[in-house]
Amino acid sequence: MENHSLVILGAGIGGLATAAALQRFGIQAVVYEQTSAFARLGAGLQQSPNAMRVLRGLGLEQRLCATAFEPRSSLNRDAYSGSVSNEHPLGRAVQERYGAPFLAMHRGDLHQALADLLPAQQLRLGKRLVAMEQDGDGVTLRFADGAVVRAGAVIAADGVHSLVRDAVVGSAESARFTGRVAYRTTFAASQLRGVDIGASRTKWWGEDRHIVIYYVSAAMDEVYFVTSQPEKADWITRESWSSKGDLDELRASFESFHADVRAVLASASEVHKWGIFERDPLPRWCSGRVVLLGDACHPMTPYMASGAAMALEDAVVLSRCLEQGDLGQPTAAFMAFEATRKPRTSRVQSGSSANGWMRNQTNPDWLYGYDAWTVPLTETVAS
Repeated sequence: MENHSLVILGAGIGGLATAAALQRFGIQAVVYEQTSAFARLGAGLQQSPNAMRVLRGLGLEQRLCATAFEPRSSLNRDAYSGSVSNEHPLGRAVQERYGAPFLAMHRGDLHQALADLLPAQQLRLGKRLVAMEQDGDGVTLRFADGAVVRAGAVIAADGVHSLVRDAVVGSAESARFTGRVAYRTTFAASQLRGVDIGASRTKWWGEDRHIVIYYVSAAMDEVYFVTSQPEKADWITRESWSSKGDLDELRASFESFHADVRAVLASASEVHKWGIFERDPLPRWCSGRVVLLGDACHPMTPYMASGAAMALEDAVVLSRCLEQGDLGQPTAAFMAFEATRKPRTSRVQSGSSANGWMRNQTNPDWLYGYDAWTVPLTETVAS
């Protein structure tokens, strides 16, 4: 049986960022991940200045600026006429206002950058959790391959389908299918058929659906789009990015949109389809020596493009709480983390669910101006 003072479950963006942030404070955690190998999944991410401050503190800003796309603006357009409802400046303007860039990137590039921060001995792949038991002295973790691990404390960054969440909050928390699905893909810009998608991150707003389109590479050689639209009630909904979608169905559902949108959809060679679910904020994030992080405790709809940013912020705030607290008795640190973060993540959950972010003139100071490295912690973790 392996014994560790601190275990992180899940090697997604939140889990890896937490391990890297803890390293900055001299705390070593071992990360257990159910997949046997990492893959460059085809998804785009928007990393606003609040997220980039986290990545700067982890030493990754320069690397990501070299590979990611820096949009000129957040451009919001009517889906039919193409008229602009709001264009919020990014680029130099956002740098000057918030002291950090706004980047669009491939999720795989960010994930790999975070993984490269960790020594190999801190990462265990192919470890699918099947059971967890907690007592006064620690937590016993049991994995599908028969491995048993004893941990002094556990950070569950195991995503939207978190097994640990049920152990922390019981069965009261449930996902609600919104009646909407998303299609998304990345493809080579050389496949674009007679359309210039421009140097902005562009969201095209229709009556009951939308599509967001942007580059995810500094060379502007890779394009990403993601949609949201109503779905027939008889579709077997899945909350997964890996389900394949039908391109003909997607194109038909946007046939009334502007010609530029139709041209982008015509350029794609495949898409993935995923059901959009929403959840209410959890009543609690921690129980004894176990705490939830990222999508495990505050999963949200994608409409504010802030899921990854919230997980990155969580990583830093939780690491600061543990650094100031007693790792041998982590409950106070976990409670301080929850108290510090929950008001903000609940606000983002609510705003994302409303799906109006940036459609018209918006002041994003409350979102972009946040600095997880310096935000005051609620109470003292040593109390």
